[in-house]
Amino acid sequence: MSIPRVAFFTDSFHEVNGVALTSREFARFAQQKDHPFLSVHAGPRTCGWADGCFETFELKNSRFVLELDTNLLFDLLFFRHYVRLRRKLQEFRADLVHVTGPGHCGLLGAILAHSLGVPLVASWHTNLHEFAGRRLDKLLTGFPLTVRSRAANIAEAGALSLTLQFYRLARVLFAPNPELVDLLATRTGRPTHLMLRGIDTQLFAPAHRDRSDDEFTIGYVGRLSPEKNVRLLAEIERGLIAAGLRNYRFLAIGDGSERAWLATHMQRCETPGILRGIELARAYAGMDAFVFPSETDTFGNVVLEAMASGVPAIVRAVGGPKYLVQNGINGFQALNADDFAASLLALTRNPALRNEMAANARQHALAFSWNGVFEGVYKHYEQALASGLLSSPKRISRARSVASTLA
Repeated sequence: MSIPRVAFFTDSFHEVNGVALTSREFARFAQQKDHPFLSVHAGPRTCGWADGCFETFELKNSRFVLELDTNLLFDLLFFRHYVRLRRKLQEFRADLVHVTGPGHCGLLGAILAHSLGVPLVASWHTNLHEFAGRRLDKLLTGFPLTVRSRAANIAEAGALSLTLQFYRLARVLFAPNPELVDLLATRTGRPTHLMLRGIDTQLFAPAHRDRSDDEFTIGYVGRLSPEKNVRLLAEIERGLIAAGLRNYRFLAIGDGSERAWLATHMQRCETPGILRGIELARAYAGMDAFVFPSETDTFGNVVLEAMASGVPAIVRAVGGPKYLVQNGINGFQALNADDFAASLLALTRNPALRNEMAANARQHALAFSWNGVFEGVYKHYEQALASGLLSSPKRISRARSVASTLA
């Protein structure tokens, strides 16, 4: 079977997050393989260019952008690009459209796919429903806990229902962990396949460690926002102090609405902002342990980056990151702040254990290859092209209805 012509619509490309990283790596894979590939995403200006079979089409956001958080945007007027994009898709002669979720670009891609009768596939990258619950919970600070919990649960259930409606529009789905594969397959009735993530093990490596001090460094990398549950870092610190630990520091790399809160509510926490490239790699390698309190992440690219850097990871025992960490082997799975603190104390008191876990973490990360991930995606594209779920006026109308509701 010939290589399909893929139009890839991603809601995050230039930003600093897991979706953007995966999108850039996918585009790089297609370009290196010389696959016919059209990468559609927002950019600083509206323009397009080509390199052989590989094409890029960037679309400028309007001034009416909702900044949900740092590097998390929704353009309310992105649909103004509809005519231009429809023409581009027809020129490209796409065999299928792949969208990364119900953001402004993904919604437009889904509508175009159905209006042109092009098969649609979709990958799940973000637990938007859990974001909704956590954001509402934060907004209701000051209300009784029972009121907050009930409101957050209702918001989460409603957001999940809407998101699943969007994913039902696709022929084939991809998800980054087994739990989400089961959820999507069960709730949408669509074939759903595991789509893991890869890692650059040359960039993220223990060799970049160049620290000379003996201060135990506890790292976090990611958005400093409510859905990442970063305030738990302050609880963890209190547990360490209560246990008598003094020779430590937290390093919270990233940006977001919780950055100022961490700076004022933690005794020893550095917040250097967003780091990239070799600067980020050195920061990872300089950590003694990595903590990731998020319950909403579907995979945990940053967890894998830390492990590749030879850093034991401590993650929540829920969500995608738990599939990366073998409890007691290359890190720990924690249920609460007390578990995080106990795991960190075990590493501070037993350097041999930390070194053993560091080596195991590195070895585990070496098995994750971007090429292997995307070769698997292309294999499953064949299933989408062979599927009999043809577009129809009814499905096109449904796509537009879902789009208007989610927007």
